Amino acid sequence: MSAKILKKKNLWAALAVVPVVALLAGCAGASGGADDETVKIGVVGASDPYWADYTEAAAAEGITVEIVDFAEYTQPNPALTNGDIDINQFQHLVYLADYNVSSGEDLTPIGATAIYPLGLYSTKITDIADLGEGDTVAVPNDASNLARALLLLQSADLVTLKDGGSIFTTLDDVDTDKSKVTVTALEASLTATSLPDVDAAVINNDFVEKAGLKFEDALIKDDPSDESALPYVNVFATRAEDKDNKTYAKLVDIFQTTKAVTDGVLDVSGGSAVLATTSAADLQAALATVEEDTAAQK
Repeated sequence: MSAKILKKKNLWAALAVVPVVALLAGCAGASGGADDETVKIGVVGASDPYWADYTEAAAAEGITVEIVDFAEYTQPNPALTNGDIDINQFQHLVYLADYNVSSGEDLTPIGATAIYPLGLYSTKITDIADLGEGDTVAVPNDASNLARALLLLQSADLVTLKDGGSIFTTLDDVDTDKSKVTVTALEASLTATSLPDVDAAVINNDFVEKAGLKFEDALIKDDPSDESALPYVNVFATRAEDKDNKTYAKLVDIFQTTKAVTDGVLDVSGGSAVLATTSAADLQAALATVEEDTAAQK
């Protein structure tokens, strides 16, 4: 094992995801300086009930939160960059790294929320073994989730990846001659709605229930508690100049320590999410590593 690989392995091991086993009934105490402040937070899935609990908990700490909903993953980061919102909370580190490297921006994680499993769903079959040769599987087309979806399909022997697979795998890495299914890539919000037209689809957590599906109906899913899933921890992100903003740090703390919120996160994930409290410093160190690797792939 090379020194570089060993260093990264040790980094991911150090950034242990901390499952929240027992949580305080209320949010953490205020540290002052947040009275009457309004903060706009961009999300994908503002209809999730826990956001109402979150804004109520924030108000109790003197912070007015406005939840701004976006329909697609491609929207919240440019909105944050442009100053239309103050924080966003919808993405994992791999997605954030790809955005920063591709756009030349420096959006920064300031707190963790959870790691969500990625699952394969179908309205035509109930067992993964029923997928036949040449059947079509839809996957998200954004770079980070595409790679994760292809790794999931490889784990079930549905595709073979020429390079063995990594967080940078693309459709070009699929060995079609050795793969059982045909893969088609769609915008993430469309993979669920494509189910009538394909045999199965890898669907991001945000869109599962909106499509009338149940998390327990996934034919296969990855393991969010596995060490290799750490780059996929979801985060609060803000502009780099705001990374030490005390009000924003308090909002992270409110999310992580308000029982109604964390219970809500688990509920909308069907109990599948692994809650995380990885520190801002560790998240930023992890992001730097993923950005370095991402830049090397460009």
